[in-house]
Amino acid sequence: MINLTRSTAAAVVVTGAALYSAASQAALSSEISTGLTSIQTDALALVDLMWPVVIAISVAFLMFKIYKRGVSKL
Repeated sequence: MINLTRSTAAAVVVTGAALYSAASQAALSSEISTGLTSIQTDALALVDLMWPVVIAISVAFLMFKIYKRGVSKL
């Protein structure tokens, strides 16, 4: 009987926390959502700018590895 009461109390606490969380998520103001959207847009633009650098560094390492293999066979 005690275990049933504890599990029921735990279920009530978890349900209450879930409802509170859902209510707080719905109450975001428009300024916050606009700010988060702006941050997301800037982050995606930064990732777009980084791709050419990442590709260039990867190609440079690959070419260096191929060069080292060729020189070691001489």
